[in-house]
Amino acid sequence: MKIGIVGSGMVGATAAYALVMRGVGREIVLTDKNSARARAEADDILHAVPFAQPMVVRAGDYEDLANSAVVIISAGVGQRPGETRLQLLGRNAAVFREVIPSVLKYAPDAVLVVATNPVDIMTHLAARFAVEVGVPASRVLGSGTMLDTARFRSLLSRRLGIEAYNVHAYVLGEHGDSEVLAWSGVSIGGIPLDQFCAGENEITDEVRETIDEQVRRAAYHIIEGKGATYYGVGSALARVTGVILGDQRSLLTVCSPVDEVAGVEDVTVSLPNLVGAQGVLNNCLFTLADDEQDALRRSALVVKDAINQLDEEQA
Repeated sequence: MKIGIVGSGMVGATAAYALVMRGVGREIVLTDKNSARARAEADDILHAVPFAQPMVVRAGDYEDLANSAVVIISAGVGQRPGETRLQLLGRNAAVFREVIPSVLKYAPDAVLVVATNPVDIMTHLAARFAVEVGVPASRVLGSGTMLDTARFRSLLSRRLGIEAYNVHAYVLGEHGDSEVLAWSGVSIGGIPLDQFCAGENEITDEVRETIDEQVRRAAYHIIEGKGATYYGVGSALARVTGVILGDQRSLLTVCSPVDEVAGVEDVTVSLPNLVGAQGVLNNCLFTLADDEQDALRRSALVVKDAINQLDEEQA
């Protein structure tokens, strides 16, 4: 099955490499406004194929995305010195207004997976542009808090001394400072966290605050040390692509447009979503503690306010 990647920078290229290492798909096509960069990344990743699974990796243009089952969107522009977040959003909105219809012209049946930050808002815009050309919003999703959720689970697994696959925990809302660690829904192999920790490995309020800070600030520390994050999100993109191609119907904290969440209407935030071959099939938000519900509302409002400001700016 063919996978397209639009934007061959560090995130797009790392996603392609992760796909190859995991053996997801049979063909990967990288596209970029800088065609030389796309060709160089495709050639470099192709040379890793003999050490992984048989796969075709090549560069191409929009028309080469034809028959793609999934197209990862990591295209976008960087922030200029002195530029506001809203100005950056406006320029990236212009990029997406060109990119999304161009992709869907040649790959009308693809599921679009957005990685461009701020991913909640860019996914909302991508879905809007997709709907304009007749593609349902459910076929557009973003990487959302998949990486934040992985950070949450890994830190809990290390604290508890248990393999991370047995830790069920979710980060909800914005992929950003207002995200919500849903402690009330944490379970270990189906056992509620407090019950699992009874008598030992107690997760105190202090421990929770430490883990919350480590999850919420992880990207800042990585960017401070090396300039950007890409391995984690590249792996997350490979994971969600594999779920779509295999119609695995897995629960993932991707972001997608919802009619309403926590009293906020027409917004895009991350929830536990059931994902399959057609994109987001349903959201499976469980009952939250009152303080978590309030925090989710505040987080959704952060995204909604940014969308409203962008719409006003471009009106």
